[in-house]
Amino acid sequence: QVQLVESGGGLVQAGGSLRLSCSASGSIFGKYVMGWYRQAPGKQRELVASITRGGRPNFADSVKGRFTISRDNAKNTVALQMNSLKPEDTALYYCTAGPLDPVYWGQGTQVTVSS
Repeated sequence: QVQLVESGGGLVQAGGSLRLSCSASGSIFGKYVMGWYRQAPGKQRELVASITRGGRPNFADSVKGRFTISRDNAKNTVALQMNSLKPEDTALYYCTAGPLDPVYWGQGTQVTVSS
């Protein structure tokens, strides 16, 4: 069992930055792909970014060049640095973990970008 707790969401103006963090319990953290998904009102949940056990990142086209993802396997944490935020980035952001596709989900942290 893996429990995920997100933090770092909030309200920011367009062009600003936020850093989301996710703390995971369980000794198997280092074996999982970690990811960040988001869901905006009225829209489907979508992948924002993921990072493999070895640190290889993957990003949605909509955030490439603006977001970065990192993980610290020793501390069981994964972070999403979001720069040049846009109003369309407004969503509930979820931390995920799984051997490939997400199996475990956090409760989510709200990100709101004002224009």
